[in-house]
Amino acid sequence: MKTSYLTAGLMLLLGTATHAQVLNRLKQRTENKVEQKAGQEIDKLFSGKNKNQTGQSGQGNNGTNSSGGNKGGNNPANNGGGLISTPPDVNQNLAEAEAAYKKSSYGEARYAVQQAMLGVELEIGNRILKALPETVAGLNKEKEADRVTSTGWGWAGLTIHREYSTKDKEFRITIANNSVWMAAVNAYLASGGYAQQTNGQQNWKQTKVKGYRAIIEYSESSGYKLSVPLGQSSLIVFEGVSFASEPDMMKAAETFDIDGIKKELGEQ
Repeated sequence: MKTSYLTAGLMLLLGTATHAQVLNRLKQRTENKVEQKAGQEIDKLFSGKNKNQTGQSGQGNNGTNSSGGNKGGNNPANNGGGLISTPPDVNQNLAEAEAAYKKSSYGEARYAVQQAMLGVELEIGNRILKALPETVAGLNKEKEADRVTSTGWGWAGLTIHREYSTKDKEFRITIANNSVWMAAVNAYLASGGYAQQTNGQQNWKQTKVKGYRAIIEYSESSGYKLSVPLGQSSLIVFEGVSFASEPDMMKAAETFDIDGIKKELGEQ
């Protein structure tokens, strides 16, 4: 029996040595419009607008949603409930995709393959999250802030986020798979210089973290921000609030296994 193109693709997905290799092969096929959409979502995340929320299709630790109290009349206010975070089952969706394809239900086959890809992506994200250090610069992780989210468009919007904090100090790491953000950082790196504020104080400059080229920024209001591009479309952003100096911020960033993160993402 001749093997269909879909079946061959599904067997390839199942038979790859690591999920990271699957990620590296399939994310290159993402369309520009999809990447731009994912970039907008990540822009919102970095600006804090979507903090402590999950993406369109993703997994986070917050499983409840509150819409406020009793706004009037005798209607009771909601108390309890919520949604259960359930990542797609990769093997089940692959089987459903093949069955749908054989029945010429191409829309259903496409959807099932997409769900399988999303399941792989979330698994990669959770593995990276679990491998991150429990403490950084004397700061303990905030378990409730851990997030792995995805836009569900095939390796265009994977985002992994963790926070470490005390009462007056905070460190955040965000790992994003997004070529739009990468293009912005690479533009900074290509400029070869540094930027100054109007008062002459240096605002950002190029640096290196464990051998990786990076951009470090400083703002009086928000503290330090260190952006480290990985491979073709992945980026790590470290943010530090109330760190005493640039060396302190750099030392905190060096706590992380950047090579391991890059490998898990399938970046070259």
